[in-house]
Order: sequence, then structure tokens, then C-alpha cells
Amino acid sequence: MATEQLGNRLRVARAERRLSQAELADLVRVTRQTISAIETGLYCPSALLAFLLARELGKRVDEVFFIEGEVK
Repeated sequence: MATEQLGNRLRVARAERRLSQAELADLVRVTRQTISAIETGLYCPSALLAFLLARELGKRVDEVFFIEGEVK
């Protein structure tokens, strides 16, 4: 049974660009709460949002998002 979920390095990538959650949210047209929920793993972004976030952070999508978990 697979127990995989989407992990992210969004907080680190955002800090590298010296962006607040609100500033990044404005750039990708979501709320600050959405950015917070993604960073804490409470919300899984759509593929489109993941690509938009990566683009604004100057990263590839796989540098920001990854699959975590274990396969049993």
C-alpha cells in the first residue's frame, strides 16, 4: 500500500527570494492563506499552481515539490 503525499520546499524557496507569503500569493493570484496551507502540507496545489509558484521562485517544479512517503 502506498502512503505518498506531496512535500514541498516552498518556504525555503520563498525565503531565498526574500518574499513574504502575501507577496508570493499576489504574484500567483491566490490568498496568503493558500500559500501558508501549501507550506504546512494542509493543501495540495493544482499542477498549474505548482508550476506558477516554481516560475515565480525561479525554480523548476521538482526543486519545489516532491513526493514523500513510503511504499509498503
